[in-house]
Amino acid sequence: MEPKTKDLWVFIETYPDGSAQNVGLELLNPGRELAEKQGGKLVGLVLGHNTDAAVKAVQEHGADQVIVIDGEEYEHFTTDAYVNALYEVVTKYAPTTMLIGATNNGRDVGPRLSSRLQTGLTADCTKLGYDEETGNIAWTRPAFGGNLMATILCPNHRPQLGTVRPGVFKAAEPEEGRTCEVIKEDIHVAPEDIRTRLIKEIKEDASEMVDLVGADVIVSGGRGVGGPEGYEPLQELADALGGVVGASRAAVDAGWIAHSHQVGQTGKTVGPKLYIACGISGAIQHVAGMSSSDCIVAINKDEEAPIFDIADYGVVGDLFAVVPALTAEVKKIKGIA
Repeated sequence: MEPKTKDLWVFIETYPDGSAQNVGLELLNPGRELAEKQGGKLVGLVLGHNTDAAVKAVQEHGADQVIVIDGEEYEHFTTDAYVNALYEVVTKYAPTTMLIGATNNGRDVGPRLSSRLQTGLTADCTKLGYDEETGNIAWTRPAFGGNLMATILCPNHRPQLGTVRPGVFKAAEPEEGRTCEVIKEDIHVAPEDIRTRLIKEIKEDASEMVDLVGADVIVSGGRGVGGPEGYEPLQELADALGGVVGASRAAVDAGWIAHSHQVGQTGKTVGPKLYIACGISGAIQHVAGMSSSDCIVAINKDEEAPIFDIADYGVVGDLFAVVPALTAEVKKIKGIA
């Protein structure tokens, strides 16, 4: 498809209440720089039902323009309705690039949309750049089982599409009261053309869930914790710091902790203010999920562990000695008994 504009679009996924999911707001931040390099506008594409809150959030997070598709059939995600709506609006305006959050729904619509548009899709990106020589977006993602990072260009087809992991980028601070142009598109899908429907929602047990993406502090343990009991001192430190416990894939695969705690390529991508890696070697699969943390502290007995290459602070030592001492000091400072 030949582009009609040099605009960069960000797909703003919404919740059933019409508010914007955070990943879309996060992507507006790198989207701003990429749109300027392309020479076009930054456009937020909002899709959902009763989306006024989402539109307001997109405006306040810096979009130059908002395109809205609002309808009852979009309240709950269905592949048929969403892909149809996205295809119609993309073919009408023909942007140069579109960013999609790599959520469960984004990973569903991205490939189907790219197939309909006969263009490429780079999935599960952890970094975005701009290739000045060719004028293409440089999409970076883990490849070959996460053993290396590959940068991919899509030079021959438009729009350039990519899904980007939640938590890789941080949303900009909203500018209260900021507005921009809003275009409403009247696109609807007949009920008979939607082959699936929501019958019942089953809420997950909150006790088994952990909000890694929203946490400011994460204390993670890897193979070095030695077993399920090794997470007890990590939990104490996390509690003292007001954070949560994370884990590497090796620990999750060993059955020491639930998958909801996993950080990395096959887990959650996080960017907390403080990330403490305990007994984690620093394999590229794990680093891909936490390297954007503001401050990284590594605790490991192996002074050659790759985790020290990206850590802001490193402690070479036994985590079972270091972590309790650190916890005691935090409690002392905070006056916790």
